[in-house]
Amino acid sequence: MTIQLNGAPMWRPLRDVPTLTGQLVDHFLDNVAVCRTLPGDAITGDVTSVTRMCLEIAGGLIDGAEVTGKLDRLSVIAQGWAREGVPIDAILHAFHEGLRLSLELVHEAGAQSDPGALVDGFRTSMRISDLLCTTVTRAYVREHRDVAAEHHTAVHTLVSMLLAGRPTGTAARECGVPVAEAYSVLALSLPQHPDEHDPRFDGAVVARRKLRRVQTALAQHCGERALSMLSVDGGTLLIPADLLPDDALDTLIENLSQAARVDISAAVVPAATAGIPDAAQRAHEVLDMVERLACPPGLFRFGDLALEYQLTRPGPGRARLGELLTPLEAHPDLYETLRVHLGNNLNRQRTARLLHIHTNTVDYRLRRVAQLTGLDPGQSTGLWQLRSAMIAHSFQSGHTPPRTTHRPPPRPALPRFPATRSA
Repeated sequence: MTIQLNGAPMWRPLRDVPTLTGQLVDHFLDNVAVCRTLPGDAITGDVTSVTRMCLEIAGGLIDGAEVTGKLDRLSVIAQGWAREGVPIDAILHAFHEGLRLSLELVHEAGAQSDPGALVDGFRTSMRISDLLCTTVTRAYVREHRDVAAEHHTAVHTLVSMLLAGRPTGTAARECGVPVAEAYSVLALSLPQHPDEHDPRFDGAVVARRKLRRVQTALAQHCGERALSMLSVDGGTLLIPADLLPDDALDTLIENLSQAARVDISAAVVPAATAGIPDAAQRAHEVLDMVERLACPPGLFRFGDLALEYQLTRPGPGRARLGELLTPLEAHPDLYETLRVHLGNNLNRQRTARLLHIHTNTVDYRLRRVAQLTGLDPGQSTGLWQLRSAMIAHSFQSGHTPPRTTHRPPPRPALPRFPATRSA
């Protein structure tokens, strides 16, 4: 039903499509930022034709005509905008600017008419706006997701080739990410968020959201040059050496931990591009050691743990060191007291507080350790051997301490040897 204003159809000012199209296009050129940057042929072609199409769709909706074909063509155009990177906010702004100007023309023509008719006209204009905007947005988002999926696949292929030591020229061109001469190769461990075990939530959904937050934070801090192969449990990052200096990597891990809302552990090994496969393997070996030794979360460099790394390599030396603690296997309270005491840098009071025992009990248990193993933790030689044995035993026994999930109070780690942080 046509809405009447002063005895004439309310929408008569919009019927002169060619003239109104020119007015709207001129307005877009003056007031919509994206349009001001377009070349002349785009203005006379795409912008003008889309404006005319939208006016024809609006007229068809007012008249009750079939507009499905025009809406399909508008969807195809919106997909092209997504691939060209035209901002969706600018597109929607142009739509609403066109609607505003059209309503002003209608209102001017019927300014003294029945207010009820104007309300009906406003409802019709909102229906037109809703259909146009949802059609464009739905097509734009769908295409944008497809483009993102294609880029993600290409980047994933590039990372796989770098980790495998294969030529990367084709993959780099496909994803538009240049290959750097050197990288900081990081192995990441993402602990589970407490909500992943909460029966009120879907654990898989919580885990995926955690991963998306990490990926978003990584993109914000490093852009597209940072390459990653991540799952909800962790993975590998390749950060170009010229993108972030070594001392900025600690801050990066802190930022990723804040985004994930869990405490991330990571290990980094620098490498030239050709050495990425070996560096990635070394980084994950260091990270595995960090987790087995129950080290606090954070970023670890190979130089920080070189001695521990060597002690944990398979061989007769590690086996012999691990056997030094065999007498304690029948005395778990003595083993735990020794572990906590070494992890606390021999602080008797802290050890007693963590174990909820008296300091005299700590002293008694340490004397028992010395009697059973023949190694006195109060002597430098015995202490050094017990530290080494504790590290080796953690690998020989195959025991991995529970992973930290959500910023708990500090807990004692297995003993580490003092080391100078590598540059």
